Amino acid sequence: MAASGTAERVLAGLDATLTRDLEALYQDLHAHPELSFAEHRTGAEVARRGRALGYEVTEGVGRTGVVARLVNGAGPTVLLRADFDALPVTERTGLPYASTNQGVMHACGHDVHATCLLGTMALLARARDEWAGTVLAVFQPAEELGQGAQAMVDDDLYARFGTPEVVLGQHVMAIPAGTVACHPGLAFAATDALKVRMAGRGAHASMPEAAIDPVVMAASTVMRLQTVVSREIASEDRAVVTVGALQAGTKDNVIPDLAELQLNIRTYTPQVRKAVLAAVERIVRGEAAAAGAEEEPGISTMHTFPLMVNDEGACTRTMAAIGDVIGQDRLTDPGASSGSEDVGVFGTSADVPVCYWLIGGVDPDVYAEAEAAGTRNRDIPQNHSPFFAPVMQPTLTNGVTALTAAALAWLGPLPDASSPAA
Repeated sequence: MAASGTAERVLAGLDATLTRDLEALYQDLHAHPELSFAEHRTGAEVARRGRALGYEVTEGVGRTGVVARLVNGAGPTVLLRADFDALPVTERTGLPYASTNQGVMHACGHDVHATCLLGTMALLARARDEWAGTVLAVFQPAEELGQGAQAMVDDDLYARFGTPEVVLGQHVMAIPAGTVACHPGLAFAATDALKVRMAGRGAHASMPEAAIDPVVMAASTVMRLQTVVSREIASEDRAVVTVGALQAGTKDNVIPDLAELQLNIRTYTPQVRKAVLAAVERIVRGEAAAAGAEEEPGISTMHTFPLMVNDEGACTRTMAAIGDVIGQDRLTDPGASSGSEDVGVFGTSADVPVCYWLIGGVDPDVYAEAEAAGTRNRDIPQNHSPFFAPVMQPTLTNGVTALTAAALAWLGPLPDASSPAA
């Protein structure tokens, strides 16, 4: 394992020139977001930069993913992962580098992740005399669908590029910039995204007696779903049920014949997941029956995320290395997150440990003021908000620093030239 002195020497390369280049790259990626499995421009830019750094780059892995590989002698293979897809959100940040792609936004910070990984790739490429092994930089598509990691694995990721000793990655969140947060064990929830189709009978708005109103049916379902967690899940367990979309009708004086809901469910155990899914189905079918629906409602799965479990030993080793360079006082344990991540697929598919952590993206003074005023939830835009806007610094330099220190904690040291040959 590389010593902290090695990390400090490698990180000395994070100078003003590289920092300016990374800031320009971040602004470019932020201004040109692309949806899941459509990350063509982003992938091409990542690939171009990887080749310029001397990496062997392969595009189109798992449809639109990019893998950059740098072999530097015998030693461990370390997978560094960044996702790079955006969301169907209309940006409202007012930033000078705001999205130029109408209705698409990097509202979850994946542009930060890609930028930081490229920064770490640059540092490791420049300091090959400080480490040994293989860096496997994986730029993953379609994290927001929970499909990108599996797509890359299914595209023979490990058979083509080698199986790593560890999977490392990070995610920017609405916590103070300059900090790193990691929770060993069960770290991110499982997700089930469902589409519910509720059929009624359309009619004129002035004659509701001739209709079976799917708007009322859907509204009743939304309200009843709020009782799943509060009334059916034990207080010591955790779950979240959110109706993120409800679509029905086209005009004020027309009762439509169809309503569609989209649900997002987060759970932490197979038992609770089974109970929540059963409750959702019972409520949907019950409300349709109560409304006199003549057609059974349809319930289909849009996508799922598995539970994401951080390896405790990998987290201990990785966080110790990160703390050595940023300060142990800037490390926190946030507990298990209700968010979901498919990065764990890279670990479970090859039975290798995963360490995945959070980096802060909020101006520390702004965060402290909101925390002191008790207005953090109101004043600090969270991921997926149209106002989500990580501050560039110290977010980027902290992200590069953390990922570089983590990589060096697992890459091998160069053989001592003064030692006798084996």
